[in-house]
Amino acid sequence: MKWQELAGQECSIARTLAVIGDRWTLMILRDLFLGASRFEEIQRSLTISRTILAARLTLLETEGVVRRLAYQQKPTRCKYKLTPKGIDLYPVLMALVRWGDQHYATEVGPPVIHHHQRCGHDFSAVLTCSECGEPVSPYETTVRFAPEAITA
Repeated sequence: MKWQELAGQECSIARTLAVIGDRWTLMILRDLFLGASRFEEIQRSLTISRTILAARLTLLETEGVVRRLAYQQKPTRCKYKLTPKGIDLYPVLMALVRWGDQHYATEVGPPVIHHHQRCGHDFSAVLTCSECGEPVSPYETTVRFAPEAITA
């Protein structure tokens, strides 16, 4: 299956990967969540080619994950801002952070500490049930196909 064909699959994971499944795209999203917004800033952080960065940002803009805003004219310079759709990727990135911290942190601990401003504590992301608030695991979860998703 070709990369572009993922978007047409009857699978939410495949459709999502068609937009953010590239390693560079995830790193770009990381930088945007960490406060980077300008093309040069992201390029410098990732040491990524201008061509690849431009292509990934264009895809994110086309998909409505980021919005490009001009901050300078002559020459035109733009910054990138996460849209509400982009902000909705926060739990995805935090799940990756937690997994990386759990399996790849060094003896001194994770490289970045996340702090919840509202309660004043450092935290690790935890997947919880939207209904009861309890943590969930694959051992306590079942799935079923939506009737509309079942094709003949």
